[in-house]
Amino acid sequence: MQRPPQEDFDGGKVTGDMLTRTYDLVEQVQYLYVRVVKAKDLPGKDLDPYVEVRLGNYSGTTRHFVKKMNPEWNQVFAFSMDRTQVISVLEVNMKDKDDSVGRVMFDLNEIPKRVPPDSPLTPQWYRLEDGSGSKVKGELMLAVWMGTQADEAFPESWHSDAATVSGADALVNIRSKVYLSPKLWYLRVNVIEAQDLIPGDRSRFPEVYVKAILGNQELITKVSRSKTINPIWNEDLIFVAAEPFEEPLILSVEDRVAPNKDVIVGKCLIHLQYIDRRLDHRPMNSKWYNLEKHVIVEGEREEIKFASRIHMSLYLEGGYHVLDEPIDYSGDLRPTAKQLQKSSIGVLELGILNARRLLPMKTKDGRASTDAYCVAKYGHKWVQTRTIIDSLSPKWNEQYTWEVFDPCTVITIGVFDNCHLHGGDKPGGQARDSRIGKVRIHLSALETDRVYSHSYPLLVFQSTGVKKIAKFTWQLGLLSHR
Repeated sequence: MQRPPQEDFDGGKVTGDMLTRTYDLVEQVQYLYVRVVKAKDLPGKDLDPYVEVRLGNYSGTTRHFVKKMNPEWNQVFAFSMDRTQVISVLEVNMKDKDDSVGRVMFDLNEIPKRVPPDSPLTPQWYRLEDGSGSKVKGELMLAVWMGTQADEAFPESWHSDAATVSGADALVNIRSKVYLSPKLWYLRVNVIEAQDLIPGDRSRFPEVYVKAILGNQELITKVSRSKTINPIWNEDLIFVAAEPFEEPLILSVEDRVAPNKDVIVGKCLIHLQYIDRRLDHRPMNSKWYNLEKHVIVEGEREEIKFASRIHMSLYLEGGYHVLDEPIDYSGDLRPTAKQLQKSSIGVLELGILNARRLLPMKTKDGRASTDAYCVAKYGHKWVQTRTIIDSLSPKWNEQYTWEVFDPCTVITIGVFDNCHLHGGDKPGGQARDSRIGKVRIHLSALETDRVYSHSYPLLVFQSTGVKKIAKFTWQLGLLSHR
């Protein structure tokens, strides 16, 4: 694999303990965090309480309760300070329907700063005040602090740059997320033979085959050449099974009595959690499995009867890696069995900075718009940044890490337009997030203990061929273990 042209990179040696640095690949963005925990001793018995947090022109509200004297919310609000430089006061209003119950005011110059890994700020009780500053009945438990996107509260927060998005479900769709792919195994089914089958029509030679179903995967053997009640197949069927093996393997022996007409002779159901696992080249023992047949008795009642046996070798193959992506762009080549996996050789850190000149993907209020987010996949870990609302030049400034086990792997980063906002995913709608473009980065082209900063053109497939659109900026470091 050739190294990328040197002029494309702004790299430099990294010093210090790289594994303990926090968000050092992205721009540190200052946020004002407000955690609204709960309230007590509110006046009146018929309150429908909620809290409005306001900073300048931006405001966020908690969930609404009906007739609750001591509500609990435990919701976090994050206000980006680069848009509110002239604001000096934070206002937290306790409301009943649209009427004010009381408020708590904070001077931004007196709000403490928190830098992880410092412990989270402990919430405190604050007495509510009226518009003139006099104390009124009721208290509100709050924690207010200055932090950055490295704060643990960042992913769960309501963000001021998404103020136009309403509804709890919509807010979930714009937050950053981390997914882990399920562990995949090859399920090898060696169908050997069956014994003493009981065909429905004994006046003919049976033409039997085996059908195996695992989830939405279906495989069948050939019709046995020995057209007897003791057929022989000796065929291999290979499935891909995902932990935690919730779906059983369903096997049925079927007789082809006529063209397009098959009759089930017997069936068995096998739960994968009880199947042996093979980790090396040694052969696995075969077993006989009972076949059953469901028979209708007296027109209504159903009975299960023994319908002979089938001989199979059945096991989960853990010595191989199940390829769930193209081999040339794979981010993981480890075998499935944990016992066979090697130790990690380093850490991959990715800072997703921004994109410029994205294509408009939708129309809002008669103008072109894009609600963009990024997805990065490496190994079994997927990450999704938060969605930046209504911007053709979004800034994410989010950083993620992966363990590296093989340098001959690839990290894939895609940019998407979020369609699940403003009613795009209402029942009956089939909208899907639109792909804007993607880039792939080969780790074999990177040096360890070095940080690279680069703007990539996004590649998108169109009817006229591959087209380069926009610019996507990232910083990336491949760090060896010390």
